[in-house]
This record gives sequence, C-alpha cells and structure tokens, in this order.
Amino acid sequence: MSDIQSLLKDYLDYLEIEKNRSPKTRENYEHYLKEFLASTKIKSPSDITDDAVRNFRIGLARKNLKKITQNYYVIAIRNFLKYLSKRDIKTLAAEKIELPKTPSRQILIIEYGDLERLLSAPSGSDLRSIRDKAILETFFSTGLRISELCSLSRYIDLERGEITVRGKGDKLRVVFLSDRAKKAIKNYLDKRPDADEAMFVSLTKGSSVKSHESKVIGRITPRTVQRLVNFYRRKAGIADHVTPHQLRHQFATDLLLNGADLRSVQSLLGHSNISTTQVYTHLTNKELREIHKSFHGRRRKS
Repeated sequence: MSDIQSLLKDYLDYLEIEKNRSPKTRENYEHYLKEFLASTKIKSPSDITDDAVRNFRIGLARKNLKKITQNYYVIAIRNFLKYLSKRDIKTLAAEKIELPKTPSRQILIIEYGDLERLLSAPSGSDLRSIRDKAILETFFSTGLRISELCSLSRYIDLERGEITVRGKGDKLRVVFLSDRAKKAIKNYLDKRPDADEAMFVSLTKGSSVKSHESKVIGRITPRTVQRLVNFYRRKAGIADHVTPHQLRHQFATDLLLNGADLRSVQSLLGHSNISTTQVYTHLTNKELREIHKSFHGRRRKS
C-alpha cells in the first residue's frame, strides 16, 4: 500500500470512528478521494499541488457533472487536506482550494389540493393499501427522511404519538404523529399478521398472490417507498414529479405557512444548520405577499 493510500485509509477510519460519520458518508468520501488520487497519479501528500487539484476540477467540469456533485469532490479533498495538516503532514493547505459557487437551491412543492389527493389515493382495505396510506400520512406528519421512515420500529406509543428517531450523524430527535397518521398506523398494524419488528414491511406481489393475501417479506426498502409514492402520484392525477423527500418539503412548508418559527422547524427536520432550513422561507414569506397585495399596481383601474 502506497504512502497516500495508507493515509487515506487512516482518514476514512478517523471519519467513521472519531467523527462518528455514517458508513454511507465513509463510502462516499472514499469514492471521491480514490478518484482524485487515481486520476492525478498522486503517490504521497507532497504530490497534492494547486495544479493537480485544478486539473482534476477541470476534468470534472468537462464531464458535465452538476455543480453540486463537483462540490462534493472538492469538499472531500479539502477535508482530507485538513486531516493531513492536523497530523503535521506537509501538503497543500486546504484553504487554498476555493469551493465553486452553486446556484441557490430551489424547493419545489405541489399545491395543497394535490397533496390531499395524494394522501387519500390509497383507498383499499387490503394490507398493501392501508400500509401505503400509513406511509404517506407518516411522511407528511413527521417530515422524516426516507431512510428514517424505513428504519422505524412498530413498537411505539401511538397514544402519545411521539417517535424518537435516529437521524443523520446519529443524532436523536423527536417527531410527532398527527391524529390522521396515528389512525392510519393503527389500522395498518391491527391488520398485520406477523411479528416483524419493522414498522413498515415489504409485501409479496404477483399474479399468483391476491393483494389481500400478501405476505410479509421483511423491512421495506427505500426503493419500494419511492415506487409507491410515484404510483399514488399518478393515481391522484398529479402531473408534477413527487418523491418521498418532497413530502418532507411539504411538511416543512406547511408548518411555516401556518406560523411555525424557523428554529422549531429546524429541530423537527433534524437540520444541524439553520441555513439548511432557510431554503423554505422564499415559499412562505406572508409579509412580502401582503406588501405586494397592498402596494402593487394601486394606480391601475380594476
């Protein structure tokens, strides 16, 4: 193992053990950094130069990668250099690498009427339909990430309607179930014939198995959830694209439109930095709407 490869392994271990980053974060950083080291033929920390990084970034840009994706590579390189500096290993200073400017993130949401049709789309009484109803109501009630929803346990206190969730960075937070979500989950769990610990489970399907006879085959996967959200989006006649993460956006926007403060929404979403939550404010600024209504075009005749 070369000098740089050994240091890379040390850094990835440091991320996972000392910084308590998730295995997925480690996997992503390993991908970004291995591609950087391989394409620039770097063998030691002293080989990491301004020119090497610049040429690598030019290569990324010519691949027509999205700016945000290019950013991920640059962030990984900068953080690796900071780690090397922390260990007093001579290499390029991280501060010499500037992050590219990216367009402001835009949040897309669907109209409230479309949202209600989506939530009402699972209308059957079979296990699959009531499971899907419970999933959609839980998304909108809690603002959970798809990975958080898939990892839920069925053993919760439905009366209290509170769930402790372990989110990004292994951080715990409490989310709350609306009356509709509690009712949907209770109907679903009452019909479950199994003892699987998972709250939401995958079910058998196919022409040989009738929907009301579906059998539990383990914890539900993110891909299954993505498919069912898209299925009910089409069933509800919604032309716009809808994803599980968009239901998280709907949750946050609904809270802000109804008067919740930004700090509270930050806590409910599990955002480490309030700047992440601030992307929703352009959708919910009632004050600007009232100013426009009061002052725009007052000299024009109706």
